[in-house]
Amino acid sequence: MDVKGVGQPDIQMVLAQMRALRTQAQAGAVQTQPSQDVASTQVIGSPGATKVDFGETLKGAIDNVNSMQQTASSSANDFIAGRRSDLVNVMVDGQKASLGFQAMVQVRNRMVSAYQDIMNMPI
Repeated sequence: MDVKGVGQPDIQMVLAQMRALRTQAQAGAVQTQPSQDVASTQVIGSPGATKVDFGETLKGAIDNVNSMQQTASSSANDFIAGRRSDLVNVMVDGQKASLGFQAMVQVRNRMVSAYQDIMNMPI
């Protein structure tokens, strides 16, 4: 069994999903109500300047990471219990969850840093 051959379709699937999300974000597929001006931002360069709700986008990303972690946990438990025999896919699920979590930690760190910079600005 070739390890590269098994992991390659998973990587391609994740890359395709990331490209689709980027295309949706650039096309302004996520729209909010006009009354949510504080929690939303305008997409620069789009003719209509559609609104993208930052809170909803962040919540969706956190939910996605949570889903990946639950999938990794259940596949690991299934492997331990003997219900799965494909260790490669179990490890890929674990790595996806780990990378997603690390990315969310980096986003959180950047947000905390930005908040601290704003709070330290003189009025």
